[in-house]
Amino acid sequence: MTSASPAAPPFTEETALERVKFAQNAWNSRDPERIVKGYTTNCIWRNRDTFLQGHGEIVDFLRSKYEKELGYRLRKELFTFQGNKIAVQFFYEFHDETGQWYRAYGLEDWTFETEGGEKGKMKKRMSSINDMKIGPEERWFVDGVDVDDVAISERHL
Repeated sequence: MTSASPAAPPFTEETALERVKFAQNAWNSRDPERIVKGYTTNCIWRNRDTFLQGHGEIVDFLRSKYEKELGYRLRKELFTFQGNKIAVQFFYEFHDETGQWYRAYGLEDWTFETEGGEKGKMKKRMSSINDMKIGPEERWFVDGVDVDDVAISERHL
């Protein structure tokens, strides 16, 4: 599977995992125009307490996010899947303009389009996220480290 052609439903364990890593790579690019290509034009989002719909709102949201969440690095893991749905758990780290580091934890519920010209694109993304302050020495996703190679510490979950 190439990054230009992500897996589409119905998902198998292999294709669901491919889709999760496709999304991880897109988000780690920090390029809103690249990220939004994986979503239907009318995609519905909930991100914490923010509700969005459509490419324009998603791109604006992501631009603002990446302006505030500096040094962003993300890891997504397949939680479960069925038919045209995938659930993921994720972890990401970023720092603010003062240099304070944060780790975010969360779960996402994804639903994909199964018909028409937008088949395989995500039509709904619901995300619950919690942040905690961390010190630089507590970071998992330091520069130069592959986020998929990091041993996630259960003590910090």
